[in-house]
Amino acid sequence: MRILVDENIPRITVDRLRALGHDVKDIRGTGEQGLADAGLWIVALHERRLLITTDKGFTGYRTASHSGILIVRLRQPNRRKIDQSVMLALERFEESSWPGLIVVIRDATMSTSRSGGPVER
Repeated sequence: MRILVDENIPRITVDRLRALGHDVKDIRGTGEQGLADAGLWIVALHERRLLITTDKGFTGYRTASHSGILIVRLRQPNRRKIDQSVMLALERFEESSWPGLIVVIRDATMSTSRSGGPVER
């Protein structure tokens, strides 16, 4: 799967995703580091990548066509908790189900939506 990770996603997660065979673009250390949300969104759309972030502002794109958005929203996030949340979501949803899907993971819940309403599970 083609994935774009925001700067707030731990490197350990990037490494694990790559080890699983995913094509992961990490913008840290590139000219795209520090992009505003709108710029990051354009990269995700242009390159057709699932966007993984901790930024809840991306829920505003729920009506747009996209390759998927995974948002991790934990009360007291740390690298381990973020990594576990990302891996849980990627295990739960098949690659083919990500286009148009928004998944928001919180401490005790996971919510999903698509353009036009919630995802049936």
